[in-house]
Amino acid sequence: MTTSHLPSLLEDPRLTTMGLLMEAHAGLRAAADPDLEEHGLTNSAFDVLIRLSRSPEQRLRMTDLAGQSTLSNSGLTRVVDRLLSAGLVERVRHSEDKRVFHAVITPAGLQRVLDALPSHLALIDRTIISVLDEHERAVLERALRKIRAVVKPGADPDQVPAR
Repeated sequence: MTTSHLPSLLEDPRLTTMGLLMEAHAGLRAAADPDLEEHGLTNSAFDVLIRLSRSPEQRLRMTDLAGQSTLSNSGLTRVVDRLLSAGLVERVRHSEDKRVFHAVITPAGLQRVLDALPSHLALIDRTIISVLDEHERAVLERALRKIRAVVKPGADPDQVPAR
């Protein structure tokens, strides 16, 4: 069967868009994983630690961290438990609402992130910054934020969901 005989659904350009996005994501993960492993971090652990280190007071409510991370709730719990055992994060009860816990990065956790960042930023430079010009990067970031808003509502702490 030649391409001209393929059903029209198989020729849908949306499949190309999705495929390219998934391939780019997989390639970026494959490039980042060994780099992070050199610093004793998995991609998931780095995801949690970088979010905590860039948050106000270097802490997030566990529910907010779950909403922002790339992990399922159970996956996040497992990662935070491992980071807790390694002394890289702490779980701290909210001072006023004892039902609420915060994940807080420890000085050792922050140091681990800081140690990993030079090579991680070099990877970002090689795979994204050097490939796209400033305008393309801005367009990509806006597009990714729009997609994230649909597939992961509430992930952006600066965006209040519409009610």
